[in-house]
Amino acid sequence: MADTSFDLIVIGAGPGGYVAAIRAAQLGLKTAVVDRAHLGGICLNWGCIPTKALLRSAEIYDHMQHAGAYGLSAEGVGFDLEAVVKRSRGVAGQLSRGVDGLLKKNKVTVIWGEAKLTAPGKISVTAAENGPRGALGGGDYAAKHIIIATGARPRVLPGIEPDGALIWTYFDAMVPKVMPKSLVVMGSGAIGVEFASFYRTMGAEVTLVEVLPQILPVEDEEIAAHARKRFEKQGIRILTGAKVAKVEKGTDSITATIDLGGGKTESITADRLISAVGVVGNIENLGLEALGVKTDRGIVVADGLGRTNVPGIYAIGDVAGPPMLAHKAEHEGVVCVEAIAGGHPHPIDKAKIPGCTYCNPQIASVGLTEAKAKEGGREIRVGRFPFIGNGKAIALGEPEGLVKTIFDAKTGQLLGAHLVGAEVTELIQGFVIAMNLETTEEELIHAVFPHPTLSETMHESVLNAYGRAIHI
Repeated sequence: MADTSFDLIVIGAGPGGYVAAIRAAQLGLKTAVVDRAHLGGICLNWGCIPTKALLRSAEIYDHMQHAGAYGLSAEGVGFDLEAVVKRSRGVAGQLSRGVDGLLKKNKVTVIWGEAKLTAPGKISVTAAENGPRGALGGGDYAAKHIIIATGARPRVLPGIEPDGALIWTYFDAMVPKVMPKSLVVMGSGAIGVEFASFYRTMGAEVTLVEVLPQILPVEDEEIAAHARKRFEKQGIRILTGAKVAKVEKGTDSITATIDLGGGKTESITADRLISAVGVVGNIENLGLEALGVKTDRGIVVADGLGRTNVPGIYAIGDVAGPPMLAHKAEHEGVVCVEAIAGGHPHPIDKAKIPGCTYCNPQIASVGLTEAKAKEGGREIRVGRFPFIGNGKAIALGEPEGLVKTIFDAKTGQLLGAHLVGAEVTELIQGFVIAMNLETTEEELIHAVFPHPTLSETMHESVLNAYGRAIHI
């Protein structure tokens, strides 16, 4: 008979769950992970990874259409939508198989099915079909420690429920059978603007609707304004301070009634509508209520080490609350497991978690926005450097962009960094490391940045905060 007793069971094999399971195995804990659908979770299979594959196709397609700007010629440029989607799914499939291999390598037992907590230290699993090779199935299992890593799903607004045909979630938007000629995107967070960017680049007429005054609401106002100008230049129509009040379905189109505020409304007919109004944690049907695990507005309440109010039960990742990011989930998983194993890890500092959005232009940030720093009563110094002053950006044909840094005027502490432009999602880690090392402006100014690189914009932004910028 299969072994059903473990030191640790992780419910959910997304980024947080599978990383937690692997780290636990590395630390000598007998570990199992339960999942009902995908090794790698939503991020790897239906989120972070496949969307980046789609956006890469769109980026290359856009470059091909502007080949003349680089002294090249490309005639009859087009795309095969089925092939674009197939490539994206292939990338996701390759990485999912990679996770399977990593779990086997680290001797983590995979249990394929849907788990429910039945008592402290015990779960019952309802078997699921099509499990990975060698996985266990339904039955009762026990562990001293149980981590909930069940992730999140798209939030649904009453009356605008996705149907997979005319009203899409990001799941549907990743596998279109035909390219819509027009669409409405409801919500301008990372998911909304990434799909708006993809579909606009591929030729669709896009209207982006945001209920708040600015798009990309969590980003610095100046960075969001820069991105908005770029989006509008590309032909994306943006309505802020507006909401989709009603959606009527036609045979092969939708008509959205947009509440513009002040008693004004507008009717927009489009082929499809993408609902991107956030996500909600998967806390249902887990048995949390019976065991008294505290939840709050759709998430499991946990401390900086992943501990819930019930001993032996932990929560990490999206189900444990914002920011709902894969890298946050992974780090939470490692911290939680190291604490379980008797270590003394630092609780996760959410103020130092970077956020990245892979639209065109890319956006990346970490720490406080200028507005939040001022709200906190801090005296600050702000540095800015535009991409137009950077040789590498001009050589790449990407001269539009901005790096913004925020420092405490008294101590020189780096409080925040906000970037918009080419490849800024690859640059932000430099500021993340600086913040974690408690670097001041002095160390950043004295650091030698390689030339010619986009990273020099980071250096110049710091210099600008202290009146020392060279190239502006």
